[in-house]
Amino acid sequence: MTRIAEAWPQQVYAALQGAGVKLVAYVPDAGHTRLIELCHADPAQRAVVLSTEEEGIGIAAGAWLGGMRSALLMQSSGVGNCINALGMVAECRFPLLMVVTMRGEAGETNPWQLPMGRATPAVLAAMGVEVRAAARAEEIAPAVAAGARRAFDQSAAVAVLIAQQVIGVKSFDEPAGK
Repeated sequence: MTRIAEAWPQQVYAALQGAGVKLVAYVPDAGHTRLIELCHADPAQRAVVLSTEEEGIGIAAGAWLGGMRSALLMQSSGVGNCINALGMVAECRFPLLMVVTMRGEAGETNPWQLPMGRATPAVLAAMGVEVRAAARAEEIAPAVAAGARRAFDQSAAVAVLIAQQVIGVKSFDEPAGK
């Protein structure tokens, strides 16, 4: 793994800090592990674990109403869980920044990840979410920073999609815990 590939979580964390994000909601995800750890380690940052992704939409709405900026971290398979809740974002026009690790792309070994992996960009766009793709590690932090500006300055919904080639393909042949 290159230094750039290892550094993107720290760079995204810095971009979130620079955007004034004080609350990060997430469903545990191996692709976001380091970023989640950084958020938990910061006493000025509130990291909230979710049971399901759509809870994060409500948390983002509440944070916005309370004057706080937030971000939602999830995997592409969780986007499908958010469809109805994204209607609230479109109607209420509150800022929503999502950072989505993609599954179901080239090399995926879990067939259950394939449908939402293919559909995620189109589903988000259909719900009025601006989609920004990051295919390489060095593209992620700039995309998150630009997405945060767009979301918070213009009350827009923005999703940054991190390509599976950046986070790697999970092997189900590995022993548990690796």
